[in-house]
Amino acid sequence: MVCGTTKTCMRSLAVSLMLLLLGSWCLYSPGPARADVRFFPIPAVSTSKNDGNDIGMIVPALITGPDGDLKYLVAPMVVYNSIVGTRGTVNLFRYEPGGKELRGIASWTQRIERKFLVSYVDPGFSNGRYSIGFSAMHFKNATVRFFGLGPTTVKEQETNYTASETRLNWKFGVYANEVTQIAVSQRLRHMQSIQEGGTELPFTGEVFPSAPGSDGATVLGQRVSFHYDTRNNLVTPTDGTAITAYAELNYNFKNAADPWYSRYGLEVKRMFASESKRAILVVRGELQATLGSDVPFYEQSSLGGQNNLRGFGVDRYIDKQLIAFSVEERIHILRTRLAGVIADFEIAPFIDTGQVFNSFKNVSFKDYRITPGIGFRGIIRPNVVGRIDYGFSKEGGAIFAGLDFPY
Repeated sequence: MVCGTTKTCMRSLAVSLMLLLLGSWCLYSPGPARADVRFFPIPAVSTSKNDGNDIGMIVPALITGPDGDLKYLVAPMVVYNSIVGTRGTVNLFRYEPGGKELRGIASWTQRIERKFLVSYVDPGFSNGRYSIGFSAMHFKNATVRFFGLGPTTVKEQETNYTASETRLNWKFGVYANEVTQIAVSQRLRHMQSIQEGGTELPFTGEVFPSAPGSDGATVLGQRVSFHYDTRNNLVTPTDGTAITAYAELNYNFKNAADPWYSRYGLEVKRMFASESKRAILVVRGELQATLGSDVPFYEQSSLGGQNNLRGFGVDRYIDKQLIAFSVEERIHILRTRLAGVIADFEIAPFIDTGQVFNSFKNVSFKDYRITPGIGFRGIIRPNVVGRIDYGFSKEGGAIFAGLDFPY
């Protein structure tokens, strides 16, 4: 479960990037390749099932090198959010050959919310023999939802709390060959006791006072993972297979009675491209299992949000185990030129399904949730994806935006 890592500043930036891409070809006149900086003041407008509505302004700067490749994306923005008020944010992305990416975000909101993040990944460190990555983040997210644990929770149980967290993690991988990697990683997650949220919904701590982890957690986790990846690009792939399996051992320093628990996961993604690659069928299956007692609820598996069961809000269903499947057809509809680089546009009808459960003996067909929907994508290969997805569910629907593919 991930609380707060996909927040309004990134969603608004993704929506604005889509607007920028969609309108850019009428502003750009091609010329000789050279280093270039382009500014595009555009409105930042977005909506989210959990996070409310945004309206404001973003001034992204796309900086390309002499070879025409995108080097930097700098995006200061000011938005007004219907729940937490005015927010100022600065986003910085630096792109280098080989998939290297440096990302920095600083955000300050009128009410409650803060976010500071820095991350770096290099999938081809030391001439491609290793991969490295690290990130550090602190945030306060005032719109987190909790409905209780299990696959049958109902909309009427919806509550809200503020998550105040600090996270640190690093990862080091060794390539056995061009497509196989063994990696070790470590993470530290410090979660304060849950606090009053920013909405008018009931406070989680009052409705679910016995929810595990309500009084906070400090979790140190060690993971070993296996990666098999034949995709032709890590960020904007069009073909190939990716398999990830991991085992993780965690220790919660705030739980003296039973601090240890483990987590295991398997994810399989397969892309089937047409000969022209104008249509790409993407299939994804995922399995997660958490073993241990008194595991904080925000450390358990969840469904709902921008990457699975997209017709529901983030973390709509939570429990120890998870099964999920998704199918998406990415259809190319347009190619144009933006600040010296090529931009592609796609539509992507999809269907997501899955369920959470406490143990595998409790898996039931009637507990599967299904959410069909459609996505719109703007892509600057090989580094940038802006997307907007709408998913429909029995509780209405949800709109999500991001700066990556959902899977």
